[in-house]
Amino acid sequence: MANSMIPVTILTGFLGSGKTTLLKRILGENHGMKIAVIENEFGEENIDNEILVQDSNEQIIQMSNGCICCTIRGDLSRVLADLAQQKRDGKLDFERVVIETTGLANPGPVAQTFFMDNEIADEFLLDAIITLVDAKHGNKQLDEHEVVQRQVGFADRLFITKADLVDEKEVADLRHRVLHMNPKAQVRQVNFGEADIKEVFDLRGFNLNAKLEIDPDFLAEDEHDHAHDHHDHGHDHGDHADCDHDHGKCTHEGHDHGHHNHHHAHHDDKIKSFVYRSDKPFDPNRLEDFLGGILQIYGERLLRYKGVLYMKGVDRKVVFQGVHQMMGSDLAAKWLPIEKKTSKMVFIGIELPQDLITDGLDACLVK
Repeated sequence: MANSMIPVTILTGFLGSGKTTLLKRILGENHGMKIAVIENEFGEENIDNEILVQDSNEQIIQMSNGCICCTIRGDLSRVLADLAQQKRDGKLDFERVVIETTGLANPGPVAQTFFMDNEIADEFLLDAIITLVDAKHGNKQLDEHEVVQRQVGFADRLFITKADLVDEKEVADLRHRVLHMNPKAQVRQVNFGEADIKEVFDLRGFNLNAKLEIDPDFLAEDEHDHAHDHHDHGHDHGDHADCDHDHGKCTHEGHDHGHHNHHHAHHDDKIKSFVYRSDKPFDPNRLEDFLGGILQIYGERLLRYKGVLYMKGVDRKVVFQGVHQMMGSDLAAKWLPIEKKTSKMVFIGIELPQDLITDGLDACLVK
């Protein structure tokens, strides 16, 4: 990857989750970074005027701390291409980009922009998708709005905001729930959306060579729950349909039923995740054919997927990840002599056929 590529952070989260608070800090704080913020004009609250250097005729507004802010009035690719051109021409000076999606937006198409458009892919490097979830209203929003589930499913990092407004049990409950939707996201608790700037940038969530991070709490709980080898997760979520989306019955008050490890089981979330593991090597051709077919059929329902693979005849780890039908793979570091060669994959999606995918992956292993 060229060092000159401009890293991009996508900031998402439902209405009122604290995105604007975080953006105000990015645009107003004296952090010494030159950041271009692309704000979707359907955002629920525009950045306060007092932190802007006023020039209302310009689409791109210079901030008092050297950052710039521009509003999308059209295609994201065009806005990014325009920013890159102005940077090359010396008209604008910025080191990174933050894109705020509207609270009602699915971040998938925004992420796909960085895979589909060659001009954008040459200039910009998607660093991470960060999703803010409001601790006070998050459970109810997840019950009632599938877009909130999608926002959680796409995240590389989740910020639980406004945790000071609820008790610890409600925060723990929400944390369990989002981790079962997305075990690869790191979860941070922040008050008033005031995340440390260092927690926002350079997360390398889309870096193929980054090791596959799956929250250890999720795996520990899973291994405790299921004594299976790699059918780790997701079997029982649909069986506990105590909570139905139409009536939004699962508010926080309903969670005190003495389920210590199973708060999440009350929610029949459409977005689910599962982890696949195997110590046997994959047959590269069979796996490529199978994954190609899965992407073709279930691509729209697959939000994020990522894996580190043990392949027959390859002395290096093979890493892959994708968004919907867009998948990338690469050779990573060599397997060390002391390392146990193993494949580990996580799939996050909407009502995915877990058994079909798991059985299909099993069939791709070298017999």
